[in-house]
Amino acid sequence: MPSDLERRALAFATRAHESIDQRRKYTNEPYIVHPTAVAEIVRGVPHTVEMIAAAYLHDVVEDTPVTIAEIEEEFGRTVAELVGWLTDVSVPSDGNRAARKARDLEHTAAAPAQAKTIKLADLIDNTRTIEWLDPGFWRVYRVEKIRLLEVLREGDATLWRRAAEQCSMPSDSPARS
Repeated sequence: MPSDLERRALAFATRAHESIDQRRKYTNEPYIVHPTAVAEIVRGVPHTVEMIAAAYLHDVVEDTPVTIAEIEEEFGRTVAELVGWLTDVSVPSDGNRAARKARDLEHTAAAPAQAKTIKLADLIDNTRTIEWLDPGFWRVYRVEKIRLLEVLREGDATLWRRAAEQCSMPSDSPARS
């Protein structure tokens, strides 16, 4: 049974994403479908209630007007810190997509294991359909996610393997060591 913190995080994330009428890019579903899937993936491995709350909230700061300060006020420092680690830090003025992704990768590399576990769940959910729905973008996206996997090895090992399989990353990759 979800905790009060988890229920509040789901409700908050739902309101935040609905407030901007955010939809999933390829399916046009309400956006909350994605954070809910991420939370359920995290729930399947060792986790804390704060990790589940952060999974629901992981795109709120990046995609809506909500700030980290608001997350901290509503959900506490631990959840806010996790959401901060899960929020891309790049901005358009950082350069082209490759430059922005490099900046975000550096940020993610410094994240704690709990944030990396949530990031793995995010990667797993995001890669489920992109290969089939947008094969052209998949070629770029897959390379970016393989690079991301290299810095996520401190996350949950089961999720790391799932993510690597979805990206068809060789099992003997240095990221596994």
